[in-house]
Amino acid sequence: MADDTRQSYRELHPDEIAQIKEIKGLGQTFIDLCNELGKSRELSLSITNMEMAVMWATKHISRS
Repeated sequence: MADDTRQSYRELHPDEIAQIKEIKGLGQTFIDLCNELGKSRELSLSITNMEMAVMWATKHISRS
């Protein structure tokens, strides 16, 4: 049976942890820059989509 809802986790390799930290750091840098630019619907969508990109990239690295 597939573990689609992640009922169990696996131990991450140190290289995978480093990759996740790098992706999250790059995402946060982008979000910080967007926040410095001001407030708008376009920037809100940019931030939301960056959060989603970080989530999917992290999911790719951490999947079993």
